[in-house]
Amino acid sequence: MNKVYREEKKFLISIEDFLKTSHYLDGLLMQDEHNGTFGYRIRSLYFDTAYDTDYFEKLDGVELRRKIRLRIYDPAAKTAKLEMKQKQGQYQLKRSLTISREDAERLIQCDYSPLLKYEDDFAAECYALMHMKMYRPKTIVEYNRKAFIAKENKIRVTFDNNIVSTETNFDLFSPNLNMYPVLDKFSVVLEVKFNGFLLDYIKDMIASVDRNELSVSKYMLARQASYKFIT
Repeated sequence: MNKVYREEKKFLISIEDFLKTSHYLDGLLMQDEHNGTFGYRIRSLYFDTAYDTDYFEKLDGVELRRKIRLRIYDPAAKTAKLEMKQKQGQYQLKRSLTISREDAERLIQCDYSPLLKYEDDFAAECYALMHMKMYRPKTIVEYNRKAFIAKENKIRVTFDNNIVSTETNFDLFSPNLNMYPVLDKFSVVLEVKFNGFLLDYIKDMIASVDRNELSVSKYMLARQASYKFIT
């Protein structure tokens, strides 16, 4: 199991500010090894209870809450990451476990028994929680990410754009999902993830862009967009 405990700040910025600030950071930070020229693609399948408990707890501002998802970076991948993000005050705790593609496909079918074969307390916790609270697939969210890393204290700066989603097909590994846009193509989500403190030049970068702070996740954006899309 991988475990990360950090604070996160999210902002909505323009694509012009994304191009400007990513060029600026390129001279100061390390690029994520997966970036390539245009970043890399991320696809996540989010689970929620039969009554959308996690969704409504976020809407209601519940202090301690969680999100559970499966994440891949390529539909042809042979593995997936099972992840749980828990909000604890101003901090986020993220735990993840790599599972096989076959086991991920069974989780998508609401068969959580494959988790019992992993010798990891996190797998057992996920099994108990998802089984007892009747977690079900709710939405797939996909987007393009460009990421930078400050090695001084593991600050991670990411830019996510071209965010799309679907709630009609939960085949995480399908190469041909029919998705609708969550945000317009000129909007970019800037996320800054850090432990303890931010370096001054990153604070200056944030201050230099025209931004609106976001209090919702991409899961929430996708669910809200789906309601608008349906109506």
